[in-house]
Amino acid sequence: MKDFPDLQRLVNPKNVAVIGASPRQVSQGARLYENLTLHSNLTGKVYAVNPAYDEINGQPCWKSVAELPRNIDIDVALIIINAKYVLQALRDCAKRGIPFAIIMSSGFSEASAEGAQLETEIRTLCEQTGLHVYGPNCPGFVNIRDRLGMTFSPSFKDDLHSGTIGLATQGGGLGRNLLQGLQNGVGVGLWFSPGNEVDLEIADFIAYMANDPKTKVIGVLLEGVNHGERLVQALKMAQQRNKPVVILKVGHSEAGIQAVQSHTAAIAGSAEINSAIFRQCGAIEVRDLDELLAALHLLAQGVPKAGTGLCIFTFSGGTAALAADIVGSANIPLAKLTNQTQSELKALLPDFASIVNPIDTTADILRDQSLATQGLEITCKDQNVGAILYPIPMDYGEVTEKIAQSIVLAAKNTNKPIIPVWMSRRLGAGFHTLDKAGLLPLYALNDAIKLLKKIWPTEGVPAETQAAHHTEQATTKEPTNKKNQQALSEYESKQLLRQYKIPLPDSIVAKTAEQAAAWQAEKNIPVVMKILSPDILHKTDIGAVRFPLENQIQIRQAFEEIIVNTEKHRPDAQIDGILVETMLPKTGKELMASIHQDATYGQILTIGFGGVWIEILKDVTHRLLPISDNDINEMVNELRHKELLQGARGQSPSDVDAFIQLVRNLADFAYAYRHDIQEVELNPIWVGAKGQGAYALDALIIK
Repeated sequence: MKDFPDLQRLVNPKNVAVIGASPRQVSQGARLYENLTLHSNLTGKVYAVNPAYDEINGQPCWKSVAELPRNIDIDVALIIINAKYVLQALRDCAKRGIPFAIIMSSGFSEASAEGAQLETEIRTLCEQTGLHVYGPNCPGFVNIRDRLGMTFSPSFKDDLHSGTIGLATQGGGLGRNLLQGLQNGVGVGLWFSPGNEVDLEIADFIAYMANDPKTKVIGVLLEGVNHGERLVQALKMAQQRNKPVVILKVGHSEAGIQAVQSHTAAIAGSAEINSAIFRQCGAIEVRDLDELLAALHLLAQGVPKAGTGLCIFTFSGGTAALAADIVGSANIPLAKLTNQTQSELKALLPDFASIVNPIDTTADILRDQSLATQGLEITCKDQNVGAILYPIPMDYGEVTEKIAQSIVLAAKNTNKPIIPVWMSRRLGAGFHTLDKAGLLPLYALNDAIKLLKKIWPTEGVPAETQAAHHTEQATTKEPTNKKNQQALSEYESKQLLRQYKIPLPDSIVAKTAEQAAAWQAEKNIPVVMKILSPDILHKTDIGAVRFPLENQIQIRQAFEEIIVNTEKHRPDAQIDGILVETMLPKTGKELMASIHQDATYGQILTIGFGGVWIEILKDVTHRLLPISDNDINEMVNELRHKELLQGARGQSPSDVDAFIQLVRNLADFAYAYRHDIQEVELNPIWVGAKGQGAYALDALIIK
């Protein structure tokens, strides 16, 4: 995997060239040139390039990149010309030694097959010359904090509010929506929107902002993921630097996925896998723009400290009770106020106010804005409080406007997030006071609490002990030809898995009914019999499985029936015999574990409830390999029906530790053979009561 490039000359260029600059006021070339010459603070110069003009707005215009002054280092070339001329312009840039080019022109893979071919040629040019291309089909790049507008947007001149939030968006329109949504309060410092990502992509910009000391939180709008491994690497870089990343991924529904593909020609990965990998990399996933805006705003104020709780602060008893009920259902910890906080609140508030959490100041406080401000400031200082939820249930005009002003004052004096919720449909002056101050009031308690649950820290294993790993056995194998995939028989699969200490039932391959009967007599326990064929993956569907078999008569009859059914339904199948295995007690739970090669991310581990339950419950969860032991523990805890493993109605708890160890060994096996194996599935996995272990009853490996 290639390293992330140094983007410093792209982000903070000294000299730029505008290829396609124009004096025509209605043209994009004119707006781009004016954004740089009139509304930006470049430390160097802007060089116009257009063969149609000798000068633009009184400044010289060069016919081509080749004619630009040789003693000037150009950091970025901004290209806004017809798509058919772009490739030659890029060749000129590479020959001149310009390190970066931003292509704002459209007409590439989003438009036609010819456009896609142009992108292929641009990508080849980048690989051969070291030129880095941003775009094409993009609105450009905006560095608000340094006043650099490498964009044709007429809105740039109004992008004056800078802050510590960084944005990387696939989609210019929605990106600007976010930019404008954060125009108050904590603002945006950098906004990358790379369009078709022919070379530089979202992962490159996440990595840059992860290392940028001026960026505190990163917002990402994803339509598709082209190179999953690079995205994971960038997200983990941000995670290691304790820099929150909030992601809105378009493509959770079939309609959404189709829209993404038609919009950017990007590859939309499985929604479930995307979400699992985001969690694994420490990113926070949201589902709409409002939630993304609110999350970025809150996280830019500061993340609640681990061990703290949420405090509900309001002037309505009913609202306090409703909020507490929703918070309790979301399992967000409520802060236990210190004795000092309660004492100060008691001295300040009416006797009938509630000074425990939730704090109900009562409507009496509406008469005195100073009391409202002081009460909130006292609460913010409490060491047990990580954030404050302030529901405002109604609009009382001037009265609630003063409450909003008190919230604004308190917010200026604390680094703890204050989340106002304006619950009334009448958006009075108080709402606009909060919004103008950048507090981004939410409209519903459920939305606020759902967001708080996503950003609230969880107590867990320290990051340094969670490093993904694999055992010494996980050595790299030479890659095989993946075009000719081949399924191993169940017996071959299990023999390979035994090398990695994956528990399996005792077994024998029987060529005759006599062999099967003799083996069962020796074991003297019930057995299961199934056809052994690399051509038959779903044996039950054709009647090629029989159990429980406890004597020679049953075994001989089962042997004959399995052969007859197989020859009837799959006369073309290769038959290697019949697999005879010892049966485990029916009291065990059936789980599953599988690993497959995902085209976007690589090896994905899936665990969940298996056997007959896999299609009924659809209760599975995913992780990217390699993984840590902590990852596997978290996966088990993510299962919706995990209580079934804890013992119910007098049943003993399941041997979850044995299952976790089995999954650990499976992950090590799959990672060791990552170049050879496309898929491995263990389903079902029998998990007995605590101390009885876990065994893979069926196994499938596809090379």
